Amino acid sequence: MKSRLAEKAKILQDNLGRCTLCPRRCGVNRLAGQKGYCGTGARPVISSFGPHFGEESVLVGHGGSGTVFFTSCNLRCVYCQNYDISQLHQGEEITIEELAEIFLRLQARGCVNINLVTPTHQIAAIVPALLKAKDEGLHLPIVYNTGGYDLPETLAMLDGLIDIYMPDMKYADSSTAARYSDAPDYPQVNQAAVRQMHRQVGDLVIENGLAVRGLLIRHLVLPGGLAGSEQIFDFLAEHISPHTAVNVMDQYHPCFRADEYPPLNRRPTKPEYETALACASRKGLRLIQ
Repeated sequence: MKSRLAEKAKILQDNLGRCTLCPRRCGVNRLAGQKGYCGTGARPVISSFGPHFGEESVLVGHGGSGTVFFTSCNLRCVYCQNYDISQLHQGEEITIEELAEIFLRLQARGCVNINLVTPTHQIAAIVPALLKAKDEGLHLPIVYNTGGYDLPETLAMLDGLIDIYMPDMKYADSSTAARYSDAPDYPQVNQAAVRQMHRQVGDLVIENGLAVRGLLIRHLVLPGGLAGSEQIFDFLAEHISPHTAVNVMDQYHPCFRADEYPPLNRRPTKPEYETALACASRKGLRLIQ
């Protein structure tokens, strides 16, 4: 297992020479300092790290989720609540060795998992850092906390390393995804990614109140039904698992450029959220908060 993961780490690093790690497939040489859509080179760039108590209860426990917020993103969501990190690229470039040390420090502080926030475009640096940290005693579950715009081929390289996949499922409609996140193929890519994630880890497993393995979907309810909640829940129930764990989130509020894109300039109404929640429940999905 260890040697196979080391081989995968090398393949991911080599890919940076003509980067096709995410659906953008920019083809730039990140090893030579070129930057594509995500604006990130070969080394990891983070904005912050520490115990986080605002995640789902099954990820928090007593010690908090050990979050590492990676700078930049391969989406351009006009309503991003972390736009300073994702689109203004605020963060610090570090080494793979320093990233491994961060993972170990979070474990030493009593965190219950390592939560990789927006890892998609930096996975070639994250994998060797995780392998180094595991060699030095890291044993916590690893959470892949992503916007959901991931290539199944890249995810396949993570098999055996990621314990909990936590992707967004943002949109069911291509034109909506294009308008609000500059990703017209998001629904198709997202569904293929979720299939690959579930193939690797299965349904969410909770032991003593904490998630230890499996798939946990996040779905943010948008105003005006823009997220296509019913279609997404249909897909999960029919093509992933009727027992899929889903957090149907109600915390949307206008941020960044949302005022330019009505109806994103308002919060979802209570009936809009309750309709989405009832739909997930009706499909038999496992509701998580």
